[in-house]
Amino acid sequence: MNPPDLPSDEDEDQGLTDREPSPALRPGASTFTIEGRAAPGLFVVGWVGTLIGLGLIVIGVLAADQGTSRILLLAGLFVLGLGLIAGAGSQGIERRARGRLAYQGPSPFLVLAASVPVTVLTLIIVSLPFVLASVSLDGAFGALLSVSVQAVLYLGLVRLLVVDVGALDWRAMGVSRPDRAAIVAMATGAVWALPVVFVTAIVAAVLISAVPVEPISPLPPTGTTIGFALSLIAGAIVAPLGEEILFRGFATTAWVRGLGVRRGIVLGALVFAFAHVVTVSGPTAGEALGQAFVAFAARLPVALALGWIFIRRGTIWASFGLHAAFNGTLLIIAEAASR
Repeated sequence: MNPPDLPSDEDEDQGLTDREPSPALRPGASTFTIEGRAAPGLFVVGWVGTLIGLGLIVIGVLAADQGTSRILLLAGLFVLGLGLIAGAGSQGIERRARGRLAYQGPSPFLVLAASVPVTVLTLIIVSLPFVLASVSLDGAFGALLSVSVQAVLYLGLVRLLVVDVGALDWRAMGVSRPDRAAIVAMATGAVWALPVVFVTAIVAAVLISAVPVEPISPLPPTGTTIGFALSLIAGAIVAPLGEEILFRGFATTAWVRGLGVRRGIVLGALVFAFAHVVTVSGPTAGEALGQAFVAFAARLPVALALGWIFIRRGTIWASFGLHAAFNGTLLIIAEAASR
């Protein structure tokens, strides 16, 4: 059973989802022209802001002076975020002007890209008072602060770039008030947590035997009751809520409308898993690559399950229930093992 207005794969096979781009927007030189565009000013701001922002970040990374480097990096993040948001807005306007597409909003890739510099810049600003007050942000409190800022920004970007422009409304994305039906959906999703954890453990064991690396948890055990409580709030409530709104409610819905159910779920799962490994690092390039590969592949079972249950139930509360229970189970097992 699909959520309302989402095309099935049979619809796609019969050509009922129109994804053919207009000649002006096909890859090639015409991609960069403003001729015939519904929002040429926004289009220009998007491209110019993105290019200048990336340039400032590259120069900031290469700058020898630390003070100059920080200023350039902050300016680059601001301009890049502004450019990507403008680009997403321009793309949404163009798609609505054509009026033929099953999904008439900005590409989820563009919205996800915009979230990166905006989140990093906001985290720097929000963290500054704590740093000045000598409050450590390396532990569970820092993780909670980080995912809270991220969740708020995810919600804000979806509201600004998708809902406010009429591309999708909250109901179409499966977002509703946490009422009794939502609680039932959460419980339904949570039931699947243990089977998914079991499959994930098998996949992780096979991967680690093939690529001998030590998995790194984004929320490592704290060894304290307060730290564990903060980790549970961050990992089992705040992070799943923000990610479900962005990756399932928005991105998967958009891709399912444009690509069909199966491909929409798979693409959403791949992007979700990739988004969790882009910051993986290691002492050597080879070890970092191994860590990233294991982390990516080990997340695919839960990523696919989240997309499947979201589409099947038609509400993010079902995928949120699975996501929260999955993360919570892993956190409890890790904390118990560390003690």
